[in-house]
Formats: sequence, C-alpha cells, structure tokens
Amino acid sequence: MTSATSTIATSDQRRATLLGIGLMLLGVGVFSVGDMVGKMMVATLPVGQFLMLRAGASLLLLSPFAWRERAAFASTPRPWIHVLRVVLSSSEVAAFFFAVIYLPLADIITYYLASPIFVTVIAAIVLKEQVDLRRWIAVGAGFIGVLLALKPGAGTVSWSALIALAGSFSFAILMVVTRALRGTPQIVLGASQISGTFCFGLALTPFGWAPLSVQDIALIVFGGCITVVALFSVNRSLKLAPASVVVPYQYSMIIWAVILGYIGFGDIPAWHTLGGAAIIIASGLYIFMREQAAGHAEPVMDPPPA
Repeated sequence: MTSATSTIATSDQRRATLLGIGLMLLGVGVFSVGDMVGKMMVATLPVGQFLMLRAGASLLLLSPFAWRERAAFASTPRPWIHVLRVVLSSSEVAAFFFAVIYLPLADIITYYLASPIFVTVIAAIVLKEQVDLRRWIAVGAGFIGVLLALKPGAGTVSWSALIALAGSFSFAILMVVTRALRGTPQIVLGASQISGTFCFGLALTPFGWAPLSVQDIALIVFGGCITVVALFSVNRSLKLAPASVVVPYQYSMIIWAVILGYIGFGDIPAWHTLGGAAIIIASGLYIFMREQAAGHAEPVMDPPPA
C-alpha cells in the first residue's frame, strides 16, 4: 500500500511538473506575442496612450480577482517598498516600449535577458549576498555578451539600445525588490504593477494622443487579455513545479522574439546579437543554478512586459 501510494504521488508530481513546464512555455510565448502586438501599436500610437489603454484593459479583466482578494490589499506591509516596486515596473515597461519603436524584438529581449546577471551584482552590493568566484566569472562573461550584442566598436551605441539596457537594469532592481516582497499575494503584486503602468501612461497622454480605429481598440483589448493570461500562466507554473525546473524555460523568449520579429516585421537578427544572447543565456543559467545550490534563488523571474 505504501509503495502504491508513493508511486501515485510520484506520478502526480511528474504530471504537475510537466504541466508547470507547459504553462511556463505558454506564458512566455503569450508574452512574446504581446511584445509583437505592442511593437505594432507604438508605431502609430504614442507610448503613453498605448500603456494607459492596455493597462486599463488588463485592470478590467483583473478586477473580479482583485475584488475577491481585496482584504490582501488593505493589509499589505511595507507600502513604500511596494511604491518603489511600482515605480521600477512602470519605468522598465516604458523603456521597453520606447526602445521597441526603433529596435528589433530580438535585440531588446537580448538586453532584458541580462537582468539575472545584473541581479547577482545588485544582490551582492545591496543585499550583501555571498557571491562565489565562479558566479563572478559568469557575471563577467554575461557582460561580455552584453557588449557583443551592443557592438560598440561599430560606432556610437544608439540611444534606443541604451534605453533598452536601462530598462533591463530597472527590471533587475525590480526583481531584487520583488525578492524582498516574496510573501505578498500575487494578485497584489500584479494589480499594483499594472495600476502603476496605467498611471504612468495617463501622465504621458497630454504629450501625445492619436485617434483610435476599431482595429486599435481590438488590439488593445487583445493586449490586455494577453497580459492577464501570461501572468496567470507563469504564476501557476511556479506553483505547480519548482522554480529551478521551470524558470530556465523563460529563456525561450529569445526564440519567440526571433520568429515573431521575422514574421511581423521582417527583422533578421545580426550575428553579434545572437552571439551575445547565447553568452548571456549560458551565463544566466549558470548563475541561476548556482543560486539554487546556495538556497537563495529568485523564486519568480517575471518576463519582460507583454
């Protein structure tokens, strides 16, 4: 009986793990589709208007869940840290979509994949976490990957690339702050993050507003749905399977960025972008595995904004 029970438990765990991996891949894929839709929209709409309307659509979809968990919002501790997190989140989302006007998706995703490398440096300096020599070597290799992707020797690095890299750095700080708030309910983190984006977009609307077509409205609603579906998929994935199993699958975002960038915009990544991405991913995976071994790996690594 004990053996049979153990076999059933192992089988259930295996199914849960496979489902968690599937949901992570789904969430990353859906986020990537959202990136492509966003790139299409900011080509004709001001970034502030797009951010406000898309976040508004997401909040409408989240409102029933937020109302059900409303008590969690009233009892949230350390409100100033939450405010800092919202500011960081709004800044990196804005940087992403300002950069995406001028850069291919694969380039921007490559810079954002460097976030775990930045997290290691920030955590060592700010949180005083111990970083061994092998992880510092991996960090150094990751920075070489970033430099290769930027290719500064070809001339002056573009402002759009620097904006994307700044967004990646903000995203890294966001992950460190989220680490400090890991006990906060996901609905509070998600709703506050999207609300911050809405307010940030609203503040930018006086500087530019474009008339909306029926297609624009449909894409905005679609983008809002994408954000909610992707967030729920990633969060559910992390509940079903260990982070050490599912988080590395987030690096599949670069594959989606290359495919969707080519389909949607005819973008073909340069060799130095793909080479830099390969080095960054290898460094990030090594750092993640070392942090798992050390017992303080980041439990949630939210993908870049959809």
